[in-house]
Amino acid sequence: MMSIFHRPGRTATGLLTLALIALLLILDARQSMPINPHAAPSPVALGSGQAPAGAHCTQR
Repeated sequence: MMSIFHRPGRTATGLLTLALIALLLILDARQSMPINPHAAPSPVALGSGQAPAGAHCTQR
């Protein structure tokens, strides 16, 4: 039995996946607030003594 539907090849599937990931990144960038560098913690804040807050593991 022959199928009337053509299955996309490996290249088309890869390009479609990359296009969907790019679309998700663009939508996320458009909806998110820009980072305030004065209110953000240091990118290398390991061992800074600041306690984590707001995460599910910090709730008691």
